[in-house]
Amino acid sequence: MEELALSKRLKLEFNYIIVGAGSAGCVLANRLSHNPQTRVLLLEAGPKNTALSLKMPAAVLSNLTSAKHNWAFQGEPEPGLAGRSLQHDRGKTLGGSSSINGLVFIRGHALDYEGWRQAGCEGWGYADVLPYFKRMETYSGGPDAFRGDSGPLNVHRAKPQDPLTLAFIKAGQEAGYPLTDDISGFRQEGFGVSDRTVFKGERWSTARAYLDPARHRPNMVISTDVLVERLTLDGKRATGVVCRDSSGARRTFSAKSEVILCAGAVGSPHLLMLSGIGPADHLKDVGIQTVHDLQGVGRNLNDHPDFVLKYKCLKPVSFWPKTKPLAKLVAGVQWITTRTGIVTSNLFEAVACVRSGAGVEYPDLQLIISPIAVDDQTWAPIPEHAFQIHVGLMRPHSRGQITLRDANPATAPRILANYLQDPRDGDLLRKGIRLIRELVEQPAFSGLRGDEIFPGEQVQTNADLDAVLSSHINTQWHLSGTARMGSGQDMGAVVDSVGRVHGMKALRVVDASIMPFVTNGNTNAPTIMIAEKLSDAILGKSPLPRNDAGVWKNEHFEMVQR
Repeated sequence: MEELALSKRLKLEFNYIIVGAGSAGCVLANRLSHNPQTRVLLLEAGPKNTALSLKMPAAVLSNLTSAKHNWAFQGEPEPGLAGRSLQHDRGKTLGGSSSINGLVFIRGHALDYEGWRQAGCEGWGYADVLPYFKRMETYSGGPDAFRGDSGPLNVHRAKPQDPLTLAFIKAGQEAGYPLTDDISGFRQEGFGVSDRTVFKGERWSTARAYLDPARHRPNMVISTDVLVERLTLDGKRATGVVCRDSSGARRTFSAKSEVILCAGAVGSPHLLMLSGIGPADHLKDVGIQTVHDLQGVGRNLNDHPDFVLKYKCLKPVSFWPKTKPLAKLVAGVQWITTRTGIVTSNLFEAVACVRSGAGVEYPDLQLIISPIAVDDQTWAPIPEHAFQIHVGLMRPHSRGQITLRDANPATAPRILANYLQDPRDGDLLRKGIRLIRELVEQPAFSGLRGDEIFPGEQVQTNADLDAVLSSHINTQWHLSGTARMGSGQDMGAVVDSVGRVHGMKALRVVDASIMPFVTNGNTNAPTIMIAEKLSDAILGKSPLPRNDAGVWKNEHFEMVQR
């Protein structure tokens, strides 16, 4: 394998060019280069993933606050958030967002994928995707009908010990919610422990899982610090890419078979539009000649809005003391020498997937506890024993879009998520806040929960809750849907059910942007699954046999909330 910048000695022609070495791109690079006769070029705008912080699970915040490995896109002023602009963190290194994210592994609910199938995406029902979820993982909890034991991605099942996390799970049971043995298995609904992408104490990104085993292959080239500026086209056929490296040198590379965009929900529609593929009226406005008028490019932007409640902790059991300089030094030394200790955790070891009310068929709210509370702006720990509980809206109704600012490839696009623009989203989040307040009143939190630091017990009315939602909603960094799958008769669809761009040849998109709608949980695991599944389609292989393992659903959901 060659791994270098854009050197003149690189051969100019490849079978496949993959743009973006993130959660999907690393998977495809591995699978497509397995045949030694197939030459694969993998292009990544960020640097190599050699930084020690990228291996350290507890270094999530330091990775996000550094621009070296993070695109840190600044969103547009959000009308539903009183004009606030949110930062959209996206990975900018080998492994992409899997190298800097919160390491939470959740597949989503089975009915998410049934919804994809019903939306016109044939071959994407739960029975179709479950075999690929199993193929991609080695699960520390052991294999069963739902979990794999021989895949590249190591997934660690948490074993929570801290009193706050254990109280969270117990309180869920006391409040009448079911417990689940596996959020990504037979029963998503309920309270249970989290899975995380960690192996032997280190972050297990797709770069570790998929690229490292393939680095010896002479037919695969990985080039980092390379910005792809546009596609080269012959009519409506993609023939290659034009790139610029960190020195400013430009090169053109050709693809005999396909160009595959794996640049994510921001990068893939951005590159399509820069290349003249997208809404013609918008392209004209920014001075780009339209090659193919494809109205759905950049539209249908999905995200999970997140709101955090913070509480004082009456006992000295939070993780706050472990964030002090000496304690951090000791923990860091322990991790460096043994790969053990608190640094191996992302501090999200319990999660609940619940329904917001009766009549909701499957969970639409995600609750996660952190045994430490942080400042919303700086992310610095609040200097006292405290904890926080996040409520995330998993099936928001609001939709946003990605648009160009100008025709310069180095200019970041506009990101407008339109949080809370659909009034149903605010209603659901208010319900989530009230469910958390009910949860912390359960006996399990007795002696642990102190005063509500934020938003404060005085914030009770719908109007007051709407005000704090507007001022404090944040993103869960799960942007998706901006090049969604659908049939050729669907005017909003960008790609077909195997990722091929409608109306184009030799051009495919394989990443979270093709999701018809966002899944019920963190999006990294589904993105990896998408790449696994479409790698077979690209190679002309038959899909894996369907797995019709049944999943749990509350038979009385129409009448009860839990």
